[in-house]
Amino acid sequence: MRGRRGRRWSSVLGIETTAVYRWGGPIQLRARSGHTQDPAWKRVPSFAGGDARRQAVPSSLPPPRATMPRRITILVLALALSVAPVLVAQGLPAGHPAQLEFSPQRLARIDTLIQSYVDEGRSPGVVAMILRRGTVAWSGAFGMADRESKQPMTADALFRIASQTKAVTSVAAMILVEEGRLRLGDPVSRFIPSFADARVAVATDSGRTLVPLAHRITIRDLLTQTAGLSYGTGSLIRDDYRAAGLGPAAGYGWYLADKNEPVCATMDRLGTLPLAAQPEEVWIYGYASDVLGCVVERAAGMPLDQFFQERIFAPLQMHDSWFFPPDSAGHRLTAVYSVTTEGTLVRAPVGPLGQGDYLAGPRLNFAGGAGLVSTAGDYARFLQMLLNGGELDGARILSPATVSLMTVNQVGALYSQPGFGFGLGFQILEDPGLAGDYGSVGRFGWGGAYATNYWVDPTEELVVVLMQQLLPSRGLDLAGTFRTMVYAALIPPARTQGY
Repeated sequence: MRGRRGRRWSSVLGIETTAVYRWGGPIQLRARSGHTQDPAWKRVPSFAGGDARRQAVPSSLPPPRATMPRRITILVLALALSVAPVLVAQGLPAGHPAQLEFSPQRLARIDTLIQSYVDEGRSPGVVAMILRRGTVAWSGAFGMADRESKQPMTADALFRIASQTKAVTSVAAMILVEEGRLRLGDPVSRFIPSFADARVAVATDSGRTLVPLAHRITIRDLLTQTAGLSYGTGSLIRDDYRAAGLGPAAGYGWYLADKNEPVCATMDRLGTLPLAAQPEEVWIYGYASDVLGCVVERAAGMPLDQFFQERIFAPLQMHDSWFFPPDSAGHRLTAVYSVTTEGTLVRAPVGPLGQGDYLAGPRLNFAGGAGLVSTAGDYARFLQMLLNGGELDGARILSPATVSLMTVNQVGALYSQPGFGFGLGFQILEDPGLAGDYGSVGRFGWGGAYATNYWVDPTEELVVVLMQQLLPSRGLDLAGTFRTMVYAALIPPARTQGY
């Protein structure tokens, strides 16, 4: 089954672009292949919310056809002029790829790549963005947001970003560190007392034994994923976690959106369960960021969703990011699909192993490890803030010194993936040769369980976001090939011939 053709938000080399404006009814402007256009035909995703969403805003309109009625031409021009300044202020500026030292011809390969994944049934739909120096160089929406209802993918589609939530929670914690309300060396038990008596499960000939902590779990341990907290699926502890409604009883372990309780109630219970390892002895992925989210709540004296909204989302104009989208935005939540063992796509089931409870659930558990829903554009704004050293459009979230601390290796050799380290919430590329991966030393990023992915390259001044919804994805390699093509499209300084 062929997917819907990708819809680009700007014109590159005459590629067809569709701009849709909803203002008392749809008006479509279509720039066809071969038409010479102003290169500033902007792709500005809508961040404003509400019903009047626009897929693109032109800085100057192409000449109207002779057959276009004069009244409609005037209406279209007036509409564009009236809305463009507002949306540009709320969104991200767009530029011509060549001016940002990208090869338009090589960027066009990305369109072909992503469309092939959609056409071949390997991905239902994708939204992706590439920013350089704070300006959108390329972006696109491909395929379907919901194949069964034939809903096309759009720039403002909402995605479950799962573990990409961890970066936001890490930033929230560091805001409190800067304000003196948290310290990296603080014990977690200061905020969640049940962790004071935590034990570690250790295998024995007869089964297991529980031993005391060698030292207390700290806030830094949570940020670096070295707290000894897994997702509770290991053989020594899974029965304990299942009985507590966690681990195997929580989808793939990380899913908390269906909990009919606040996240701190869940974390209070987690503190009574055995750990998978001693703190700071191994890098182990698990509930650490969920615990950190509870710490933020108690240190700040407000629910995590409120803290995110007041201290991160509102200042950064991230108007489409929530733990649980409001009813008015629910129709934009992209459907989840699964890749079968045969490699085909099927709609994922309802519940924690598929669609989740992000729209109709209890809406009580604000999970700092994997709970957010967002758009590609919103998340790009968050990442651009980090690339800028903690500031975007006049809103300072963190100091440059704090961002620098977060994006260097904090765990030595504990992170075992060759060529990489781990900072305060991010994977860090330390040796591209050893890693066998594209990017500059210091590139940082992560991804989410639904096959979303992001990275920031400070040396190249890049922010890249790739959104889709697959659970499980069974080794889908789109993100890696996408990254290869992004770096292959960069034009070396002072060299343009052949690109």
